[in-house]
Amino acid sequence: MRRRGPRWLTTVLAAGIVALVTGGPAAAAPARPTADPSAPTPTAPWSAPPPQGTAPDGSTVGGDGLDTRGTVAADGTPPLPDGLAASGWLVADAGTGEVLAARDPHGRYYPASTLKILTLLTLAPRLDPAQVVTATVEDESVEGSRVGLVEGGQYPVSLLFQALVLQSGNDAANALARAAGGVAATVEAMNETAQALGAYDTVAGTPSGLDVAGQSSSPYDLALIFRALIEDPALAAILTTPTAQMPPVTDRSPGYQIQNQDPLLSTYAGNLGGKTGFTDAARHTFVTAAEREGRRLVVSVMDTENVPLRAADQAALLLDWGFAVPAGAEGVGRLVRPADLVPATTPSPTRTRAASSAPATPEARPSDDPDGSPLVPAALAGGATLIVAATLIGRRRAVRPVRPAIASRPPGEPTPPRSAGESSSRRP
Repeated sequence: MRRRGPRWLTTVLAAGIVALVTGGPAAAAPARPTADPSAPTPTAPWSAPPPQGTAPDGSTVGGDGLDTRGTVAADGTPPLPDGLAASGWLVADAGTGEVLAARDPHGRYYPASTLKILTLLTLAPRLDPAQVVTATVEDESVEGSRVGLVEGGQYPVSLLFQALVLQSGNDAANALARAAGGVAATVEAMNETAQALGAYDTVAGTPSGLDVAGQSSSPYDLALIFRALIEDPALAAILTTPTAQMPPVTDRSPGYQIQNQDPLLSTYAGNLGGKTGFTDAARHTFVTAAEREGRRLVVSVMDTENVPLRAADQAALLLDWGFAVPAGAEGVGRLVRPADLVPATTPSPTRTRAASSAPATPEARPSDDPDGSPLVPAALAGGATLIVAATLIGRRRAVRPVRPAIASRPPGEPTPPRSAGESSSRRP
């Protein structure tokens, strides 16, 4: 008589095969992407679609309808406007949370200065608006767009918040981060805020939005963060402040006025404020919101050029389109609330796509396909061994890998000169 293998061995082998192939209960949850300031700074936009973000359990935040690299719109809505050249965008009802339409909503693009909305949302509850911050040489010499802080100048936090938003001051971002315990502590707090909101595509690497390897956000996340911002009356008031006065500094600066650089603030009826962004890698980004008859819409636009239409002009078209959609319409997904989030320690066994870390440069982008990992051949070899062993003891299991489909990125537009007043890419 043939001797049969012990049942416990059969069970262990079978479980091992399932864990290796499906990422089931035996597999660890995908690690959250992180920024790496020590890596070479990205200096060009993505040459292919960027990594696609997911929730910690591998699911699509906001619903499976948003698991796309292409364009989706709610049923029964008007045709989308012409001229939408951005690689990623989203329009949603800020009240109901219904996402009315989107393109590559969870694509993890470089955010540029639109990341400052997360800085503001994170630091506002942590800093006293009346606290006075003394500017340093580092603030004065920070790279990119500056509001004009000078060493020794005395600036209240409330004014620095205005400088951060109105004129996209990287020097203001640096001063605020120092007041909050330093850049590292501020970035850590920003990432915690993003996680708490469900903005899992967002990885902060700087408080200003200057390009850093691995830093990212998405059209979905920018809309999610901006909705939270406009729901706070004090922060919403900063977004719509038209001007602010920078104080004089003896023997250094006579004092001067700064103006709100939101292109839609005075041109789009019902505008609730917005934030522009630009770097060499991110290109032009923009997030905004508007209100009509008590209904609020939020729009985000990422990775686009000034021609044929500026990011703000594309956002205005999407706002017009969104207001033409009947109130209460069912969307293709929804903006989540913190109460909707379910903590997960393991990836969903029904999904194979996991969030990828943004690489140092677009050319070095890792594949979103899990089969592209260098560990997979070893895992498959181990799986084959387990299958042979399981077969010898009378157990067989069939496995069929699933590969996600990735749509091609829309064709790029000509690259215009960098706009004044926006962030510039940090050089290695």
